[in-house]
Amino acid sequence: MTVTTAGVLPDEVYDVVVVGAGVVGAALARELTRYDVRIAFVDAADDVGAGTSKANTAILHTGFDAVPGSLESRLVREGRRRLAAYAEESGIPVEPVGALLVAWDDEQLAALPRLMEKAERNNCHDTRVIGPEEVYRREPALGPGALGALTVPGESVICPWTTTLAYATQAVRNGADLHLNCRVERVSGGSPHELTTGRGRLRTRVLINAAGLYADDLDRQLGHTDFTVTPRRGQLMVFDSFARDLVRHILLPVPTALGKGVLVAPTVYGNVLLGPTAEDLTDRTATHSTAEGLAFLRAKGRRIVPALLDEEVTAVYAGLRAATEEDDYRIRCHPGQRYVTVGGIRSTGLTASMAIAAHVVGLLTEAGERLGEPRTLEPVTMPHLGRTSPRPYERPELIAADPEYGRLVCHCERVSRGEIRDALTATVPARSLDGLRRRTRARAGRCQGFHC
Repeated sequence: MTVTTAGVLPDEVYDVVVVGAGVVGAALARELTRYDVRIAFVDAADDVGAGTSKANTAILHTGFDAVPGSLESRLVREGRRRLAAYAEESGIPVEPVGALLVAWDDEQLAALPRLMEKAERNNCHDTRVIGPEEVYRREPALGPGALGALTVPGESVICPWTTTLAYATQAVRNGADLHLNCRVERVSGGSPHELTTGRGRLRTRVLINAAGLYADDLDRQLGHTDFTVTPRRGQLMVFDSFARDLVRHILLPVPTALGKGVLVAPTVYGNVLLGPTAEDLTDRTATHSTAEGLAFLRAKGRRIVPALLDEEVTAVYAGLRAATEEDDYRIRCHPGQRYVTVGGIRSTGLTASMAIAAHVVGLLTEAGERLGEPRTLEPVTMPHLGRTSPRPYERPELIAADPEYGRLVCHCERVSRGEIRDALTATVPARSLDGLRRRTRARAGRCQGFHC
């Protein structure tokens, strides 16, 4: 119902407070507004999706390579179905480009049938192994030496920025309070829970911990030691849209224990991504890029798509994934405390977000929380930032109704003055240049805002 970034917090006891306004926290807030409960979601940043959620590979996963039988496997499958439908309803860009899991040596080639069997166990039945001739027919710019690949037709790319923003927008419009610049410093378990924040006190009957990189810290304050978060940095490079024709699929390596490895993937915006690295750190704020990391990515990219390295790099960025000791999500309900932990949500969290939210609501119901009957939410329509839909400057009828949509501010990404205005006055408005970028793509092009 309200979005606050400063001032005193409400002196009331919420039914539910969600700590974290990344893609999972926002999905939880949205799902909970389907019920007759008073809720809030809070974040230390000045915007939703400003942490791990803004800096990932933006893939809508099939879950073909998840651990069969794991909670992650089930929620990714269910979440993909839910999010695909939600994206179509809400205007979130999705491109079903498919993926190729490329084998570069005999050991990797021998692993492909096992990976296909794993995909079958994860109810992904359309994968198959192809030989080098078909690989190069599908991807002519692929580097020399590929011995074969596993095709995964169901993999897609999606806009992660719009997804989080859509969830948050729908949550706020349906009664949730969003408190930003609101870092939770201490939690006192009790009835109600009392949260000490940088902006004062919050009280709630039920607490949901979706704090991402800090979920284990919050968990320990409430007496639990189920897991430890290890920040895993992923550095990525973004290549200019002129590189887009070099890549037709998401090009995946054979996975390792550290993750899915370095990939080359198109984006819904028309760029090409190279990354991520997988560096286990101790610093939970180390989102800077390094010379060593970028050199590593260049070497990998030269092997996968050599011509990619001849194209312009428009941006580099790094995100931290919340890795834990187990290859699965760490979602636990503690009924006696009226508390749920949603931890260990790694790169698949974007895909699984809606299913995670529904799963948590199910846990609360099983624990005896009386949420009532769910209602259908009014849909939201988000600005479409993808290359497959006409942008406002290409729509004469829109410009005729409001000339501001024909006045370009960011020429690299063709962003109009009208879009900037809309982002600044939205339900969850932009409050920084980075927030503006995530809502409009202004400053995300070749000049990175230099000529705007």
